[in-house]
Parts: sequence; structure tokens; C-alpha cells
Amino acid sequence: MVDGTTFLWSVRHQHPVGQGQETICREVLSLRRLGASGRLMIVFQAGPGRVVPDGYAPSGAIATSNGPWLNLHEPGTARAFLDEATARGWDPPSTPAAEQLDGRPLYETLTAPSRPPTLNRTPAAPVRPTP
Repeated sequence: MVDGTTFLWSVRHQHPVGQGQETICREVLSLRRLGASGRLMIVFQAGPGRVVPDGYAPSGAIATSNGPWLNLHEPGTARAFLDEATARGWDPPSTPAAEQLDGRPLYETLTAPSRPPTLNRTPAAPVRPTP
């Protein structure tokens, strides 16, 4: 709940095919206001220095090569991304359809060393499969 308004979130992993027919891993955090048809899809795409689940990391885990891990399934993390997206101009009542945003600038803002630690952040560490 945000100021009496209920928001819902979901997390999913996608493998869209790129222009060169390569498969791209990405994690998507979807946010929407209860009863609204529009939603915000915050996309975290794998790439150099960008970590998303690829078979070794758990669902919803995102990080940079030297930054903290965030779990998109955690309510506090979803709320922090909602707050940051609305601060950057996303307006749920005026969004009639799906809107997509690159999640990396939001991640960088939320994990900046100067920001008070409000998220459940885990220091960067290699992720290894459980035997």
C-alpha cells in the first residue's frame, strides 16, 4: 500500500531473441496499481557487468559485477523501485497500457553508497550452484 493505494508486483525471467538471433537473458519487475489496466515493466537485461539469473543465481536476483545483489521478490525492493519510478515521472493513473523502463539507472540510484541503506542488500559475491 502506498498512500492508501494497493500496488501489485510480479517478477519473471525472459529470453527475447536479439537482432542477431542471440538469446538475451533478462529479469522483469512488473508493477501495477490494483484495478488499473496499465503497468510498468522495469527491465534488467544481462550484459557486461550486469548480472541476472542465468541458471546459477536465484529468481529475482539482480546485481552488477561489483555492486550489491537485490532480490526483486522482496516487498521492500519492489517498493523502492516503485518509489524511484514515480519520482522519475511514472504516473500509474495515466498509464493505460504497458510501459517499459531500463532498470539499471534505477538500480544504480537505489544502491548508491550515498543512499541510506533501506534495501535488503547483499554484498557482491560469486554465486555458485548448490551441490
